[in-house]
Amino acid sequence: MLRRIARLEDVNQSRRVAITMHPVRTEALDGAAEFIAGMNLHGIECVVEESRVAEMRRRLPDVRIAALSNDSQVELMVVFGGDGTILRSAEWALPHRVPLLGVNLGHVGFLAELEASQIDELIAQVADRDYEIEKRLTLAVTVRDGDGRTVWESFAVNEVSTEKASREKMVDLLVTIDERPLSRWGCDGVLVASASGSTAYAFSCGGPVMWPNTEAFEVVPIAAHALFSAACVVAPTSTVDLRMVGDMSLGAVVWCDGRRSVDVHAGYGIGVRRNPDDLQISRLREQPFTTRLVKKFGLNIDGWRSPGLQRPTPEPC
Repeated sequence: MLRRIARLEDVNQSRRVAITMHPVRTEALDGAAEFIAGMNLHGIECVVEESRVAEMRRRLPDVRIAALSNDSQVELMVVFGGDGTILRSAEWALPHRVPLLGVNLGHVGFLAELEASQIDELIAQVADRDYEIEKRLTLAVTVRDGDGRTVWESFAVNEVSTEKASREKMVDLLVTIDERPLSRWGCDGVLVASASGSTAYAFSCGGPVMWPNTEAFEVVPIAAHALFSAACVVAPTSTVDLRMVGDMSLGAVVWCDGRRSVDVHAGYGIGVRRNPDDLQISRLREQPFTTRLVKKFGLNIDGWRSPGLQRPTPEPC
């Protein structure tokens, strides 16, 4: 779902944009500094993660730069980094319902919108509010102990993974969908992934690629020792429950986006459902996901039989 952002007519209205960046990469600091300077020329204030404020003030001594806080009122969060940095930034943006716009400094970068060389274009379009908002389904996870008491809750943009805690034993998980048992898997773990996460961990485990605007999520077993171990795509209204069964003396761990985790033990239950808050991703231009997929994975759209391709000469028998 896309929503066009109208251009502001009142140029005197106060505007504020948040900036987050990769924690160590110098090019993230360079790109952020260039963007902040450009925003300043348009009269738009920037707020930066508290740990980076001093460095930005040193680089831009004539620009007012405030620290990002839970009370910050911003219209957009611009992220300089890869998808990992975007996932970290989502921890602030999602509950505040602020759109994210990613500048890719990573490798694949499915969530990012443009590359670091396009800062001038970014400045102009953010200043004009010339971008669209794409909403992405996210996940909510609740972990309960053997007595049914809630012990942990979180959200996930990409996936909720329940994985064995050590190499000695598989994790034994009973998977239930919409209160109906599906299968019991002895496995390395089970992923519940959103459409956004289908090109991440779930893809590496053999799950299907889902277009990001798909209103669904998927359940993907990791190295299941079972006759039926297919990935399953379920409706956005579905609930997925995992129950720790069997000999689980070594326990397991639940991860959300590889960033937030909790240890779980025998008898624990992990419930995953749609999160009421969608992630908002800013898009500067229309870029069909098919085009993005081909570009990011370098897919061969010509095929090996195309006339211009060199075919290997078969060796004699």
